[in-house]
Amino acid sequence: MTTSALTVAVLGPGGIGGLIGALLARDGHRVVCLAGEETAAVLRRDGLRLESTRYGECAAAVEADTRLREPVDVLLVTVKQTSLAAALDRVTPDVLGNAVVIPLLNGLDHLAVIRGRYPAGQVVAGTIRVEATRTSPGRIVHTSPFADIELAASLDELADRLRHSGLGVSLRDDETAMLWDKLVFLAPFALLTTRHRTDVGTVRTEHRPELLAVLDEITAVARAAGAAATTDAVLSFFDRAPQSMKSSMQRDAEAGRPLELDAIGGAVLRAATVHGVGTPITARLVGEVARAAHQDV
Repeated sequence: MTTSALTVAVLGPGGIGGLIGALLARDGHRVVCLAGEETAAVLRRDGLRLESTRYGECAAAVEADTRLREPVDVLLVTVKQTSLAAALDRVTPDVLGNAVVIPLLNGLDHLAVIRGRYPAGQVVAGTIRVEATRTSPGRIVHTSPFADIELAASLDELADRLRHSGLGVSLRDDETAMLWDKLVFLAPFALLTTRHRTDVGTVRTEHRPELLAVLDEITAVARAAGAAATTDAVLSFFDRAPQSMKSSMQRDAEAGRPLELDAIGGAVLRAATVHGVGTPITARLVGEVARAAHQDV
């Protein structure tokens, strides 16, 4: 990776991919968004339009296509787990080149899928904490006061580029701990806000006993999997989160879209089974959300 501008492909320019793509393009990098023909046509014409309480408003010119046609420096995989298999067909291994592949998906299981498709050594585990929504093709609304990425690799130069664009970036040396650090917050956040159809502020007040019980279960699973998770640490993040914050699963449920229930809740339950940890309340919530959405897990 050189010190010149990067060429970054964004597979899935939705809320997360669109936010990162807009910030990188605004900072002078070449951004190629990969999406369906309708979305790609809008992006070619209008670019990415970002509305953010943290970054302000901007319109960023980007390239767009339905598939990757040349090697890039970085491939950001920012689709939902429910769309991953179809999205990966837009990037064939022979075209990828030596790109660093960074999946920013929820859950745990996607890494094995992506490493099975591309050279495993090029795939770097990543997570992101953010609230960002695609309101229409190319239009992104970022409402959280943070947009923080973690990468499980020594990618100092790339991290500096991302920071220069405005993103928070931390580098980690323990992939398992990094993924569970996000999941122990995300799973109860997604399950409880979606089940009760409310924001995090209401969950942490009106549904606090249930929140505490779920946190106890999920942090126990995380510790069994090798992460140093504690209920108090995760609860502190819940209590500091903006009151009106909603989960992406909740927004998908409100819009009638497929839910990442298997990627989030299912991942916790599968790990609980492997490690012999009881999770009756988490299992109940997963079942209730699945029934409400008529979705199998």
